[in-house]
Formats: sequence, C-alpha cells, structure tokens
Amino acid sequence: MRKERDILVVDDEPVVTQAVERICTAEGLTVDSAYRGGAGLALLDERVYRLVVCDIMMAEVDGFAFLAEAAKKGVRTPIIMTTGYSTVENAVRSLSCGAIDFIAKPFTADELLGVVRRGLKYDEIMRETVPPAAARHAPACLAYVPCPAKYDRLGYVSWTVMEERGTALLGVSDLFLKTIGGPARIKLLDVDDEVFQGQTCASIGSSDGAEHPVMCPISGRVVAANSDAVADPAIVEKDPYFAGWLYRVLPTDPAADLPHLTSCSSDRM
Repeated sequence: MRKERDILVVDDEPVVTQAVERICTAEGLTVDSAYRGGAGLALLDERVYRLVVCDIMMAEVDGFAFLAEAAKKGVRTPIIMTTGYSTVENAVRSLSCGAIDFIAKPFTADELLGVVRRGLKYDEIMRETVPPAAARHAPACLAYVPCPAKYDRLGYVSWTVMEERGTALLGVSDLFLKTIGGPARIKLLDVDDEVFQGQTCASIGSSDGAEHPVMCPISGRVVAANSDAVADPAIVEKDPYFAGWLYRVLPTDPAADLPHLTSCSSDRM
C-alpha cells in the first residue's frame, strides 16, 4: 500500500518549498517537496497525497504540463497552482486546466493556510462524494450541490449564467462554500464597479475569522449587488445558485470569457 502524506509541494525555488514546509508542518501537516515537475510526478506514483501545491514556471515540466500529466495518470489529488508571474491569464488557465485554486507569490502565511485548508477540505469532500473502488457499488453521499446544468463555472469557485436581457448573474459555488465551512460574512463591490475574469470580486469570511477571495468568472460592470446576501450570508449557503447570487453584471465580452469556463452540464456526465 502506498504511503499517504498530506501535502506535496512542487517548486524549483527552495525558499518557497521551505516556507510551505515550515508553515504547514507547524499546523501538524506532513509535507514532501520536489524541485522539478518530473520529480513531483514520480512522487505521485509512490505516495498518496491529500493536496499538491505546484509552481507554474518550472524548467522541463512546467505547472501546466504537470497538471496534464497528473490527469493522464488518473491522479485525483486536488492541485493548487502558484507563481510569481501572477497574471489573470495564469489564474484563469490554471482553473480551466483542472487546478482547484490559485495563489500568487509572494504569499503570506495566512494566505497559504487559507488556500491549503480549502484544498484539504475539498479532498475530504471528494472522497465522500466518490467512494473508493472497493465501495463503488455503494451510492455516494451528496456532499455538495453541483451547479445547474445551464450554468458555467470557473474551477470550483464561482459560477455565471447568462440572462435573456443580456446581463449575467454571478455567484459562488456550493462546493467552495463547503470548503470554508459556510459564510459568516460577505463583502461585495459597489454598483458600477468593474469586475474582471480571474480577479477577486468578493470576499467571504468564515467563522474562524479567515477571509476567502472569490475569483470572478467573467468580466463586466456591476449593475446590481445582492444586498440581501450581505445582510444575511445564510441565504448564500442555503441557496447559492438562485436567491444567493452575488452580482448581476453587464458582461464586457462574454464570447471571450466563456471558453475559459467549464459548463456545469459536464459535471453530470
């Protein structure tokens, strides 16, 4: 049986791997490091991990090649991408290629622990939802509610749905909410503010005091913000895809943004 560890960090900068090791081991987590993408893939063959934190800009096997090879291997471990070359394109591409989250370098200890805790909770939820091979005859429990089929999502974080009037509703996924333990407070932008695909458009606070940024699925101008959700975050937790929407926006260029999203209909295939 392959040995199980908590986190694999793949980064060619020792200062980064050492920082992740120091911060995460202080929280009681086990951490392995690899300084090349190929070495990280080899460790995935040898051990089972609950979470991978992988740099994008690496020689030979970069982060996107790492994502592709992990998918070919059938690796189900959630992967978080990170890079010092933080661009909207890198963030969006990371999520559209299968990463569950993205964190820019340099990051603080709180930022790292926030994304790591979400990633570990994501792994826990996925293990509950998709039973191991030995138990596939048993029905999986409904650990989270998937977004409606006609919606599109950015990773597992946020969703959007186009409206007949030409506007779009934006919100946060039930799975994201489950990874933070539910919303205790919500901070939104103002009407007429601009939002951009892949950038933070809202912040959701959890009961432990942490703040969790929400990446926007599409770009546009805010024409309405859900004040009811701000006043009572429980609305978002109870009904994240309908009454718990966050924004109504006038999209800037949906034809350019939508190809970078995943259709929620694929979650039911």
